[in-house]
Amino acid sequence: MSTPREVTAVLFDIDGTLVDSNYLHVDAWDRAFASVGRPVDVWRIHRSIGMDSGKLLEALLGDDADSLGDAAKEEHTRLYMQTTDRLRTIGGARELLAELARHGHTVVLATSAPQSELEILLGVLEVDDSVKAVTSSEDVGTAKPDPDIIETALDKAGVPAGAAVMVGDSVWDIVAAKRAGVASIGVLSGGFGREELLSAGASAVYEDVAELLEHLDQSPIAPRG
Repeated sequence: MSTPREVTAVLFDIDGTLVDSNYLHVDAWDRAFASVGRPVDVWRIHRSIGMDSGKLLEALLGDDADSLGDAAKEEHTRLYMQTTDRLRTIGGARELLAELARHGHTVVLATSAPQSELEILLGVLEVDDSVKAVTSSEDVGTAKPDPDIIETALDKAGVPAGAAVMVGDSVWDIVAAKRAGVASIGVLSGGFGREELLSAGASAVYEDVAELLEHLDQSPIAPRG
């Protein structure tokens, strides 16, 4: 996916990109799967974080997803919500969003988090002044890697795909953006590797949003001559 010449909107994943939440989700899923009698190797859970929950359950439980998926999902939610006091922003998140807004970019948080989780994430972020719009699970039927959430974010930003860049930490973010025709930037803060993010289609990869902010003028978000 080539980088657009003039970016007017920047779409952001939240979990693992702006808020350090991925490993809390991994732990909650690990305990949830054990509680329904179907333990899953933790590394496999981590590799699926950022994926639509239905697809995650299919990938990790296989044929048992139909019989155990709902119970595992409910238990994950219960366990995760018990750990949200440990959530914190990833360094540079607030500053990056404020800088983009200051330069006139439309900032949209493109997540499929359930509304109950989203409210907590937004409370941790405290970026209302920098953000134009936010998506949630209520906006789409299926989440990443399907492109629906990216397309919804574009609608809320009021821009075509060619005028936006997606910033995310997982290959699922990058694949979803590519399917929607949106260029993307990867960050390593969610635990995915640089090469796999690039192979998935990211235009550039940074350690985290703080490094992206530091190099913003040389990033795919900057105007191209």
